[in-house]
Amino acid sequence: MIRTIFVWSCIVVAAAIIGSLCIVCYPLNPNGRLNHHLARLWAKVALRANGVKVGVEGLDCIAGQGPYIFMSNHQGSYDIFALLGHLPFQFKWLAKREIFSIPILGWAMKATGYISIDRQGGRETVKAMKTAAEKIRQGMSVVIFPEGSRSPDGSIQPFKKGGFTLAIKSQVPIVPIVISGSREIIKKGKMKVYPGSISILIDRPVETKGFTMKDREPLMERLHGIIVSNFSRISGIDSK
Repeated sequence: MIRTIFVWSCIVVAAAIIGSLCIVCYPLNPNGRLNHHLARLWAKVALRANGVKVGVEGLDCIAGQGPYIFMSNHQGSYDIFALLGHLPFQFKWLAKREIFSIPILGWAMKATGYISIDRQGGRETVKAMKTAAEKIRQGMSVVIFPEGSRSPDGSIQPFKKGGFTLAIKSQVPIVPIVISGSREIIKKGKMKVYPGSISILIDRPVETKGFTMKDREPLMERLHGIIVSNFSRISGIDSK
């Protein structure tokens, strides 16, 4: 219990301080680059406070700085800290709209240029996707959890279509990422935290140039297969 209180205190206090800095820095840094470094600092505070070690494999699979659409499985809350702290690229998050209403954190996310998505769909979602696709074509990388939410049992869940629609509209490569170990650090629906280690495996980019919407389903199947296979490899769990 003492560990849990200490870790969450560090996360909340760091979020308040660093989030406030992101808001203050926005007028001087409209492209969000400085804010991304501040967010990375927040992630490292969360990882260090809980004694979580992160190992990354496969960075040599990626040449250049993108833009890319990074797609990762979603095992637990610490996925966010692991990717922020250890994925050495400038990127934005696609996140559900509700998070942006959280005081300071949500405001900081807006100031950093993260993209709000309404899971219910509709015109606002279509508009957000068009805006995101245009920004990606202009050089902005994004990170998406194609499962939509954390896996309830650790297996790889079916993928949502939105990220693949975005990839086809922007015509940039998708980079498959697999995360293992974060589910044991915070169980879904629980607050108690545990120390541990997280493994991140990055695979070769999958090109989408020339793809149209009729290619979306095969693209989803291909990425799902890659992520399931790689997850089984690094976790030892058969997720089919």
